[in-house]
Amino acid sequence: MTEAKTKKRVLITGAAGRIGSELAARLIDRYDLRLLYHHAVPAQPPVPDYVVADIAREAELAPAMGGIDAVVHLAGEPSTGADWESVHRANIIGTYNVFETARRAGASKIVFASTNHVMGMYDRDHAWPVYADQAVRPDSLYGVSKAFGESLARHYVDRYGMSIICLRIGWFLPRPHDEIGLWMWLSPRDCAQIVWRSIESELPFGIFYAISNNSRRHWDITDAMERLGYRPEDDAERYAAEIEGASE
Repeated sequence: MTEAKTKKRVLITGAAGRIGSELAARLIDRYDLRLLYHHAVPAQPPVPDYVVADIAREAELAPAMGGIDAVVHLAGEPSTGADWESVHRANIIGTYNVFETARRAGASKIVFASTNHVMGMYDRDHAWPVYADQAVRPDSLYGVSKAFGESLARHYVDRYGMSIICLRIGWFLPRPHDEIGLWMWLSPRDCAQIVWRSIESELPFGIFYAISNNSRRHWDITDAMERLGYRPEDDAERYAAEIEGASE
């Protein structure tokens, strides 16, 4: 008789956010989830295993890592208009705390939610296509803080032998609603796929664009397809006629 395969225990930080709540719903059957909320806990959390903690406070965060195999780190300051104090606390101190407490607890895998804004000045200049291995050109302090997270990930991989995949997330929406979305959209199901493929990947380190298979995309996802096995199912082009018709 074959024993049932034990599910990996995965912690999702930022579980109350748009991406975090969607991932929890889509990954609940694949993994044994623990969800981390900052302060706002849903009336009915999707799983009973959840914690409330501030990632900028290491003492609060550390207990959440117990028994965890992998961390999907989404929590942080998400605004491109955020000031230094906000990004420093949430995205510099907070990201360090997540990486360090995960390492101490023995969680060997982290999927780090980076952002397209790490390379935002290429977009400003229309210097396309953009590849993940080009020099970073952040368009904001938010982008700078995520570039720090990518560098910190590289350090933890080289210093401690962890496996960390950084995903430069595009525009996560149920569907695109304007012309920019036609090239930078990331659908919920494609987001869930690239996250679980990152969790399962044996790569020690990688930085990849996380967008759907958009016909008009300006960011290269070839390496995500080849190295992670990512097979995006959605293309924003299906909404193009409706979007362009509305703008006329």
